[in-house]
Amino acid sequence: MKKIQLLILALCGAATAFANPLDSLAIKPIEKLQSAIVVDTLPTADKHLSIVLFNDNSWRYIRTAEIEADSTVYTKYWDTEKISPYREVALGEIPLTVPISLVDSLRSYRYPHIGRITSRYGVRRRQNHNGIDIALKVGDTICSAFDGRVRFSKATDTGYGTLVIIRHDNGIETYHGHLSKRLVEAGDRVVAGQPIALGGNSGRSTGPHLHFECRYMGQSFDPERIIDFKTGKLRREELLLKRSYFSIYSKYEQDWNGEKLLAEADKKEAALSAERRYYKVQKGDYLGKIAARNHTSVAAICRLNGIKANAVLQVGKVLRVK
Repeated sequence: MKKIQLLILALCGAATAFANPLDSLAIKPIEKLQSAIVVDTLPTADKHLSIVLFNDNSWRYIRTAEIEADSTVYTKYWDTEKISPYREVALGEIPLTVPISLVDSLRSYRYPHIGRITSRYGVRRRQNHNGIDIALKVGDTICSAFDGRVRFSKATDTGYGTLVIIRHDNGIETYHGHLSKRLVEAGDRVVAGQPIALGGNSGRSTGPHLHFECRYMGQSFDPERIIDFKTGKLRREELLLKRSYFSIYSKYEQDWNGEKLLAEADKKEAALSAERRYYKVQKGDYLGKIAARNHTSVAAICRLNGIKANAVLQVGKVLRVK
């Protein structure tokens, strides 16, 4: 009964949105869905939109394949047999910066799996670890983080083991490794929050966990630039992806700490600048008079300006007095 009521509500809302699918009726991005799972997808009178129903009685619009057909995201370098179809793309061919839209009024986000982080992006035991590991139990549900299309879904003989790769509308690909069961096949359209696999221990793995990677044009970058794995929340709605991020040594935590230190230094500098005071020498001025007028001492003025107490002051000279 609830599902029928939700369907009626969704269709009524959709009926008023056909004139402008991006108007205020469009569902806002879902930042974090702890338990909501996709239960059905419904067509609308607008061929560019479908309605997704979740098991918590929520719903939202998604773009349909007709819109995707206008984009090269799902055609260029699209290979359902190879793990990486970008081997011919050199790092230097990727722009220095790429603006990436992560969510908007029609594209949402869902934390792939709630669990303890066991290993982060970077060098591990002298080998590159190109993603982040999340502890789980065999059989735990793994969801798609964003809307997209499954590019690769196979049991491999690589370290990934059973692997599902999803290419998202913004060109980013997410890798999900060490799975026990795949719930989607190559070519399937998925939405944020949709179950795509069950966690496992396949491939080169020392225990059940999800190996989660983020890649752009085949180049990996730290997933923590997008997701706060402590809270499960999306860090930002848009990401300015820099080519320098593709280095295995470029980690979000280090960059964030560096940016924090720079921000603190700028703040201190601004505070110091606000405290600084200057005085323009006028006819008849001498250091004692200037010091008294600015509630300071001759010695302090001399120290700040690198002059002696008996210095001859030229009219128009600017002295720092604080």
